[in-house]
Amino acid sequence: MIAKQYCLFSNRIGQLHRLDLNHYLSLENSRNEHKRVFSFRSPAFNIGAPRFVAADNVYLFSNRNRELRKTLSTEQPRVGIIMGSQSDWPVMRHIGLTLDKVGITHESRIISAHRTPERHSIYCESAKKRGIQVIIAGAGGAAHLAGVTSALTALPVLGVPMESASLKGMDSLLSTVQMPGGIPVGTLAIGKPGAVNAALLAAAIIALSDKQVAADLDNFRAQQTANVPEIPVDPSE
Repeated sequence: MIAKQYCLFSNRIGQLHRLDLNHYLSLENSRNEHKRVFSFRSPAFNIGAPRFVAADNVYLFSNRNRELRKTLSTEQPRVGIIMGSQSDWPVMRHIGLTLDKVGITHESRIISAHRTPERHSIYCESAKKRGIQVIIAGAGGAAHLAGVTSALTALPVLGVPMESASLKGMDSLLSTVQMPGGIPVGTLAIGKPGAVNAALLAAAIIALSDKQVAADLDNFRAQQTANVPEIPVDPSE
């Protein structure tokens, strides 16, 4: 059963208010009073600005550009998504989108093994204490992020090689997959397919000890199968 839906908003002087979601929708025309809007366990639907999504997290949105600014978790994130640079986000964002479909909370961070080593070390050392169960790392070129992450934590680490301009991702793939014995990294395909599959593999790992995630993952796979047509259709029809 879905919990009663609420949203919280901040007015011009920064006060936080809680009101029934339906009441908020009735006030939607006065958006100039709503600088930031949160949604709590709301079903996936779009009301224009902001966009409410299905999640166990409380999301902070900006009305101005409709971008996710901050995550305030009512439940700790279970999957950590880390990437070497902002340029990796168009691919890595598909991890979060896929995890949302099976109800797994997550967080995303930009962490470079080469340029932000202290940030990387702190993140890896704190991940397990904060409830992270799987880390998915994406990087390109000399893609050492997943490997160094695995060296710093005993949590399962999955690697997503990014497509590179020079070698089309083969450098990223070999840098991620060719780990020395004793420091494992589960390496996925290059680019978006690898990102989607990394999310599903993380879900399968978590599902081993979580019946609800296991059921959600089974439903996802069943729906995926049901969406495959049996008879081909001519594109011109």
